[in-house]
Amino acid sequence: MTFDKVKEIMAETLNLDEADIKMEATLKDLGIDSIDAVELVMALEETYDVKIADEEAAALEKVSDIVAFIEKKIA
Repeated sequence: MTFDKVKEIMAETLNLDEADIKMEATLKDLGIDSIDAVELVMALEETYDVKIADEEAAALEKVSDIVAFIEKKIA
């Protein structure tokens, strides 16, 4: 469930094809650069009403990392 929402946010925010967004994909695999990553973090913070520190954001390398992080924050 969280994965589907994260995938939707990533597709909308970064103009990605949802079919390309898999749990094991790295942000680098998806062509996400540092500016895209900042936009993604802002979209996630707004959607889930959470704060993501720069250090936390830097540790999010895979889609699965993002999903696990969000699930932990909203639990």
